[in-house]
Amino acid sequence: MAWPKRAVLCAVGSVALLAATGAVAQEPPQMSPEEKAMMEAYAKAATPGKPHQLLASKVGKWQFAGKFWTEPAKPPTSSSGVAERTMMLGGRVMVERITSPSMMGQPFEGYGLAGYDNTTQEYWGTWNDTMGTGVMISKGKCDAKGACSYTGEYVDPLTGKTKTSRMTSRDEGPDKELHEFWEKGPDGKEYKSMELVYTRKK
Repeated sequence: MAWPKRAVLCAVGSVALLAATGAVAQEPPQMSPEEKAMMEAYAKAATPGKPHQLLASKVGKWQFAGKFWTEPAKPPTSSSGVAERTMMLGGRVMVERITSPSMMGQPFEGYGLAGYDNTTQEYWGTWNDTMGTGVMISKGKCDAKGACSYTGEYVDPLTGKTKTSRMTSRDEGPDKELHEFWEKGPDGKEYKSMELVYTRKK
C-alpha cells in the first residue's frame, strides 16, 4: 500500500528539521594514524596481563614471621603479624596491609601497593608504615616462577640522604613466601636487615 503524500512530506520535513538541529546521529570523525597509534599505545599500557594475574594470586590473608637486624654483628629481633592483600583498579594494583601487635617494641601498621608497569616492563612497589612519615619506592623484575629482585629508595632519617635497599622474594609453594632485605652498613658493605616468611591462612 502506498503511503499518502501528506505522510511522506511530513516525514521528509521531520528529517530535515532534525538534521538542522543536530539531532540526527553523525558519523564519528575518522582518527588520524597518529591518533590511532596513540590510542593503541594507551590501551596496551592499561590492559592487565599475566604479571597482574601473578599479583592477584597473592590475594588473601597471610601470617608472617620476621627477623630484623639493625647491625650485622648483632642478633636479630623477632616479630609476627598478619598481612591482608586485595586488588584494586580493576585488577591492576595489589594493596597490602600489615599489622603486628609489637614490632621493635611498639604496635605496627604498614601499607604497600604493588603493580606492574606494562610500559617499562617492571614491577613497582610503594611502602609506608607507622615507623616513619616517608615512602619507599621500589622497582624490579620477576622471573616466570615468581622469584623477584627489587631495588628500593627512601630517605634515611639518620642522614637525611637517599638510601638504597635491595630486596628479593620467592615462592616456596603456593601458600608460602620468603622475603629478604639487604642494607649497606657504615662501612659500605651489604648485610641482611630483614627476613619475612609469609604463610597463607586457610
